[in-house]
Amino acid sequence: MGSKQSTTRASRVSAAFVRIADTLVDEYDVLDLLHTLVEECVGLLDATAAGLMLAGPDGVLQVLASTSEESHLIEVLQQETGTGPCVECFTTGVPVTIRDIAGTGDRWPKFMRAAAAQGFQSVHAFPLRVRGKTIGAMNLFRADTGELSEEDVAIGQALADVSTISILQERTIRESAVVNDQLQRALNSRILVEQAKGVISQISNVTTDEAFDRLRAYARSHRTSLTDTAEAVLSRTLTL
Repeated sequence: MGSKQSTTRASRVSAAFVRIADTLVDEYDVLDLLHTLVEECVGLLDATAAGLMLAGPDGVLQVLASTSEESHLIEVLQQETGTGPCVECFTTGVPVTIRDIAGTGDRWPKFMRAAAAQGFQSVHAFPLRVRGKTIGAMNLFRADTGELSEEDVAIGQALADVSTISILQERTIRESAVVNDQLQRALNSRILVEQAKGVISQISNVTTDEAFDRLRAYARSHRTSLTDTAEAVLSRTLTL
């Protein structure tokens, strides 16, 4: 049984990276790809939720993608903007594992309260790194306490590394100004998507999760980017 389960999981991991690689070879929508990455992370690593945070040119971490477009996961992540395991991961450039969030005591009280309110008991953060520089962190939340296995850590870090590649897009990055420009463009795109979700949610009286699903489905079916679709919604030339 154990061998069969291992083979099945290995097949899932392989299939996930094949899908991601196929996307990277051709033109791709970076925001859509990052959402796919965090969704794969949850599925492969048996997590409850996952989110990806990116540092802007000012060094402040912002949420770029998450498995839930509802506010609760983003709120938990944003409690971290000053301190927390994900910020520590970003600062040190190494993975951070908190097997029991409730046991962190006074270390990160705001983060601990926000995580507990959503039923998260453990968190695992992986750095997004490029040539010695950390540009963000991918964060995995679980409803149970416990460590990640060595294999899970390796898979999580590989997914974080692919996230980094997809964000930077360029094969050769020589100047920090180029990196900063690309990071800022990614963050600006996320802001447009957030605004468009709000418009769709208000007009159609649906949740932000449903609003995002409509936005993403339209972009995919019409072979356009999430950013362009969001701009069309905001300019009122498209109603979803």
